[in-house]
Amino acid sequence: MSRKRRMPAEQGLSFLDCICCGFGAVILMFMIVNHASRQTSQRGNEELMAKIDAREDEVLDGKQKLLILKAALESVINATKTASREAVRLREQIKSATAALPDLEGDKTASRVKLEQLQAELIALDAKVQALRAQAAETPPPTPGNASREIAGDGTRQYLSGLSVTGKRVAILVDTSASMLGYTILDAIRTRNLDDATQRNAAKWRRSLAAVDWLTSQLPSGSQFQLIAFNDTAKALGGSGWQPVSKARLDDAARLLRDTVPARGTSLHAAFSSVAALGAPPDQIFLLTDGLPTQGASPKTGSVTARQRLAHFNEATRRIPNGAEVNVILLPMEGDPQAAGAFWQLARATNGAYLAPSKDWP
Repeated sequence: MSRKRRMPAEQGLSFLDCICCGFGAVILMFMIVNHASRQTSQRGNEELMAKIDAREDEVLDGKQKLLILKAALESVINATKTASREAVRLREQIKSATAALPDLEGDKTASRVKLEQLQAELIALDAKVQALRAQAAETPPPTPGNASREIAGDGTRQYLSGLSVTGKRVAILVDTSASMLGYTILDAIRTRNLDDATQRNAAKWRRSLAAVDWLTSQLPSGSQFQLIAFNDTAKALGGSGWQPVSKARLDDAARLLRDTVPARGTSLHAAFSSVAALGAPPDQIFLLTDGLPTQGASPKTGSVTARQRLAHFNEATRRIPNGAEVNVILLPMEGDPQAAGAFWQLARATNGAYLAPSKDWP
């Protein structure tokens, strides 16, 4: 008797399909949940990094403010010490005068002798003054050309103490960027769009030229100099290398500076590199500028932050030749509060002088 062959049940095939579909759905759900968790974690990391950057900026700003406060505190401490020493000296003088007073009052003879001594000293001083006047009258006036360069004043200039030109090799660096056209950003932008003659006649630029005239007139006879104009590049106006101080060479360099129209950005990197390229290191550097640099080692376009300007400044100072005394004349520009502290620290670190003169100087 033959057996009948069983046919596979249709419901068995349907159940296998359901199992496969369910398993695929579980895998798909796992992939979706895993992708969402990764995106959430990435967004969290980006927010955390942004907060860290913000905190770093706050720390840097705080450090800079701390340096400025430390400089102010040091000035106050030095002034207090000076005042204390002066007070001690005055107390000693008062004590000595008080101790000597009874003797003078009680001894008329001592007072009379003292008076006679003072009268004799006065007669001797008067004779010495008369002799000096006679000698001055007999001395011929100095011949023209003894001074390196003569600058005529208008009777209202206020010359500042503490700034002396004494080096054998002196470099004068003059900022010729567009910001030298005005004391405010708005004035500089407005003047920059005018004709060249109007730009050369800008009050701040004429004041800078007068300061350069004053510096060049103080150069010691027999020394060497170089006048360097810089914006995003630097150019030596006195010729190549160090030049001997003479009226003709100084006048030529000053004339080239007066023909310059301030433009573009500021690169201290280019200025100090130009000094280093002169060969022998300078004894003194006189830097006339109005704020922190806007350019680094290579010129770039676009806006620059306060943090980037301070970084450009720190990078440029590494180019200063060793042993050079840096004297800074700062004509402050609005919107650059970190400039005063940074340039003051530079002058102090190199044993130079820092000046932020009033508008009637030189």
